[in-house]
Amino acid sequence: MTTAHEGSRIEPLAALLAPTLHDLGFDLVQVRLIGGQRRTLQVMAEPLDRGVTMTVEHCADISQAVSAVLDVADPIAGAYVLEVSSPGLDRPLVRLDDFARFAGDEVRLEVEPPLDGRKRWRGRLEGVAGEDVLLTVDGLTRRVPYPTIRKAKLVLTDALVAAALKGGAGQEARE
Repeated sequence: MTTAHEGSRIEPLAALLAPTLHDLGFDLVQVRLIGGQRRTLQVMAEPLDRGVTMTVEHCADISQAVSAVLDVADPIAGAYVLEVSSPGLDRPLVRLDDFARFAGDEVRLEVEPPLDGRKRWRGRLEGVAGEDVLLTVDGLTRRVPYPTIRKAKLVLTDALVAAALKGGAGQEARE
């Protein structure tokens, strides 16, 4: 729900918002609070029904519901702007099951600490094995420990766009 390792500051927000989104028929993909003086609370969601395309109306409905929850709970001190969006084609991969769901697609990863002396990796996502993400880079499949992944997202490729045009991004569009 949060980026894999954003920390304890965002996790309570995700826990607060996820049930409301679920009741509306959406899955919370990510919550981020960014910025300094002018902060933005980014809420990224997608339909629970993978056959449904996210619309502007969906974002407006989510924004209205999330605003009501935030007004009552008041979990963020000070002013901020609420921004609701879909994850898009080059979506972030946040949960371990995201890495399984999008097996076959090209991804970018940032890890900490470095793996084999590298912090940034790009390759074909092969899925997961236990707590490891399997990534093929230059013909070699590497095991990347999930807890070391700081940032991950799909790479916008022609294949990803073609899959989206067929009815959705990721593996389910290719089946």
